[in-house]
Amino acid sequence: MKRKDIKRRPLSDTVLANLEPESKEYRELDGEGLYFRVKPDGKKGWLFRYKKPDGKWSWLGIGTYPEISGANARKKAKEVMNDISGGDNPIITKQQRKQQELEQNNATFESLAREWLDTKLHHWVSDTMVRNKGALEKHIFPVFGKRLYTEIRPIEWMNHLKGIQQEKGIFEQVNRIRAMCRDIYDFAKVTGRIDYNPLEGLQKYLQQGKKENMAHVSEQELPALIRAINNYPTHDVKIGLQLLAMLFCRPSELRGATWDEFDLDQGLWNIPEHRMKKRREHVIPLPTQAIALLNELKSYQTNSDYLFPSRSDKNKPKSDTVFIMALRRMGYEGRQTPHGFRHIASTLLNNRGFDERHIESALAHVKDGVAGVYNKAQYLQDRKQMMQWYADYVTSF
Repeated sequence: MKRKDIKRRPLSDTVLANLEPESKEYRELDGEGLYFRVKPDGKKGWLFRYKKPDGKWSWLGIGTYPEISGANARKKAKEVMNDISGGDNPIITKQQRKQQELEQNNATFESLAREWLDTKLHHWVSDTMVRNKGALEKHIFPVFGKRLYTEIRPIEWMNHLKGIQQEKGIFEQVNRIRAMCRDIYDFAKVTGRIDYNPLEGLQKYLQQGKKENMAHVSEQELPALIRAINNYPTHDVKIGLQLLAMLFCRPSELRGATWDEFDLDQGLWNIPEHRMKKRREHVIPLPTQAIALLNELKSYQTNSDYLFPSRSDKNKPKSDTVFIMALRRMGYEGRQTPHGFRHIASTLLNNRGFDERHIESALAHVKDGVAGVYNKAQYLQDRKQMMQWYADYVTSF
């Protein structure tokens, strides 16, 4: 259809669809400042003509056709007119409106990341969820959260992650953040939203750092550490550190423990699967020293299901930094962490000739694949003897 054949305005859907290109770009008035543009290559779109505060005329793109229909273009043009009449800059308000549309359509990186986090609800323990979600909210969302995830280039990811490493010196944490962001894009890829992952291969170009959360003292230094713990002034925290040293469980497992998980008469601690890293329940035989400590701890506690309730809210456990800060106050920052007690126990028990299967079971290490699913042997009787030997050892100093 030739533009000379247009009979009325606003332009009908038939006219919009059939207008033919010419050797030069042209614009046809639709009405009230809205124009329909046709390029020589046949591409079509919408423009709005408006007067700037300095009195000069300017053009504002409304969108392409047929993605933006005539009715939708007129609606957008009306929004622009309202912005202008209200004294707003139409370009800025258009950008704000586009951002709102992106967020509503779940097209921003933050919305994609939160959708991915939802898939982890039944796979991560609560501490892992809080830690990983917090890392994204602190280091990623302020920079990329409101961006369209398909438009963030690999070089932007590399520069940002390298910048965090150089500025804050948190090399291992940045690599964990990178791995999460890569998985977020993989999620978009397998759900058909992108064709390639912009973080693929990025790990080769980030600086690697030593894991600081595994720091632990040597066997020769252990007696001094145990004596320092035994002299710690805060009773419940002291008992918590003593139990960590004796039971070598994960710090989050002890910190989030509730009294109904314990059978002190039978000497067993049954940690439910939803609190375990590998989502498998774990039973820990309790040595006599641990039972005595738990009974002492119970005499301090009132009105809480938790062994270590928060001081501000008895319905929540203490902060995940409680044991870290205690070790720091004792002068062990960078030398010993709560998780490090697991490494001490593993090394000591292996060096003393205990069965590796019993040690791995005590550490709640699960084999990958079919073997991990079917090998549920917990070696409780053997582990009971091993745990009692270890408790005798760490309380002998």
